[in-house]
Amino acid sequence: MRSKLPDIGTTIFTVMSRMAQEYGAINLSQGFPDFDCPPRLRELVSFYLNDRKNQYPPMTGIPQLREQIAAKVLDLYGFAADMDQEVTVTSGGTEALFDAIQATVSRGDEVIVFDPAYDSYGPGIALAGGVTVHIPLSLPDFRIDWNLVKERINERTRMIIINTPHNPSGAIMSRQDMDTLAELTRNREIYVLSDEVYEHMVFDGGVHESVLRHEELRQRSFAVFSFGKTYHATGWKLAYCVAPAALTAEFRKVHQFVTFTSPSFIQYAIADFMRECPEHAKELPAFYQAKRDTFCRLIKDSRFTFTPSRGTYFQLVDYSAISSLPDAEFANHLTQKKGVAAIPLSPFYEKAPKSTLLRFCFCKDDSTLEAAAQILCKL
Repeated sequence: MRSKLPDIGTTIFTVMSRMAQEYGAINLSQGFPDFDCPPRLRELVSFYLNDRKNQYPPMTGIPQLREQIAAKVLDLYGFAADMDQEVTVTSGGTEALFDAIQATVSRGDEVIVFDPAYDSYGPGIALAGGVTVHIPLSLPDFRIDWNLVKERINERTRMIIINTPHNPSGAIMSRQDMDTLAELTRNREIYVLSDEVYEHMVFDGGVHESVLRHEELRQRSFAVFSFGKTYHATGWKLAYCVAPAALTAEFRKVHQFVTFTSPSFIQYAIADFMRECPEHAKELPAFYQAKRDTFCRLIKDSRFTFTPSRGTYFQLVDYSAISSLPDAEFANHLTQKKGVAAIPLSPFYEKAPKSTLLRFCFCKDDSTLEAAAQILCKL
């Protein structure tokens, strides 16, 4: 059989989680909490499951949920999105990213991504017939080199994908970054796909600079957000995309033939929870900063070196004082021989630099972090 994705294997997240399970290791690799979502949200899901909300909801998402999304976007980012023409509920952030790419990228179009990049971007571009243009982020702080971006933009450039807060590094983009992006794409048919699924995980008093805050950028951007990340319910695979009406119309043409819609009772539950408990999302930065600080404190006496993450629920560490193994080999060793699973950075690159960095996930119970740290501090 001729493969459409000949260079793509099983995602590193699946590989490392499977390895963690096989070897009984503490899983700090794949980004999902080991604690449950809010009790009130579970009550609402159960209520609507038993309230006959089990048939097809509207393709774009139930009105009550889109209304709450629009209210949230206005409250946080000052943008009055039209719930009917600019907000679409999707089955996870990955679907929203895929839909946006398929809606705008044609054969031969170029899409700029920044390495290390989340691994769903490239396959989505390839399946659209596009060409992925990889630009490495500047080390050690994982910032965008806008001079390199300017050099790579040409008449074939159709999209630029940004991710802030950034997975896997935890870096965040600034207002100046957004201004520069707007300047470089001005008067060009270049769309921005903004992956903002960790919007509520910005630490130390930082501000999440959504493209929706930026009046110029939001006119040509798809902004993607995740309920799963926000409500500790990654298994529900529910997300949404906010985009201008013309872009949303094209987005929905793809969406209707990918998933069409998402589970109805979950949509009703989240709509109610957003209305009843808006404080949950607003308190999330402090919640996850405390998790970050706990994990960093627990491993501060280890031989790992690190700078506390600025965002997401991931922490990068440098293991060069412990081993000279390549990152993938060391991650395997750590999982199989020591009992803690992490993610290497090399799979996030087209051409990986020599790296001694691993990504740990700290969205775990304190007891899980403590057990992992006990092992890590012995290395």
